[in-house]
Amino acid sequence: MPLLALNNLNKRYGALVVTDGVSFDVAKGEIVGILGPNGAGKTTLFNLVTGTVLPNSGRVVFKGEDISNQDAARRCKQGISRSFQVPQPFNGMTVFENILVGATFGRTSANPESHALQVLELTGMKAKANQLAGSITLLERKRLELARALATEPELLLLDEIAGGLTERECQSLLSAIRDVHASGVTIVWIEHVVHALLSVAQRLVVLNFGKLIADGKPEIVMNSREVKSVYLGEDAHV
Repeated sequence: MPLLALNNLNKRYGALVVTDGVSFDVAKGEIVGILGPNGAGKTTLFNLVTGTVLPNSGRVVFKGEDISNQDAARRCKQGISRSFQVPQPFNGMTVFENILVGATFGRTSANPESHALQVLELTGMKAKANQLAGSITLLERKRLELARALATEPELLLLDEIAGGLTERECQSLLSAIRDVHASGVTIVWIEHVVHALLSVAQRLVVLNFGKLIADGKPEIVMNSREVKSVYLGEDAHV
């Protein structure tokens, strides 16, 4: 049984079809990368998985249970969490307090403070624990975004362009933290435009274009497919 199964998901806003019959599974322990140009429907897909928006039709199945009509808070309690493309921490609170919010309202932690400390360690933010979130660097804000999502104790973690805006060195530092998170037992689905970062960790790639799934498979096969090259490099791409 897959950890997550998306079955013919459709989301439209009036005449605009944003997600068009998307179906794929995510196995427990996988790192699945999602690629696609701007407007392909990637973030809407995350919103459908997390319950921020509900589908017009189709199903979201998590651990064998249809959660298509559950709200976001319930899905978080079930074990689904996400980061956002633009970090928006509570700037007037410390790094530790930001993480403690997630630990307090997350899944099962009997000792939120202890769990928050573990998350600080895992994400490399322990040295910044008592610093105000509004005063930290972009890389640290990205790490904090990761930490806040992890504080809810997810089984499935959705990362939305978490490497965006970072230098190559900063990106490699963040990748190390993501590998550690995955090694701790968390399944990851990651949307990213920094393709080389995604390819360095993804075990499988899913590609969307105009709301439709156009490729799903091993990274080396997907990146060499004619349709994916056409989307990224133009119709006449022969590389």
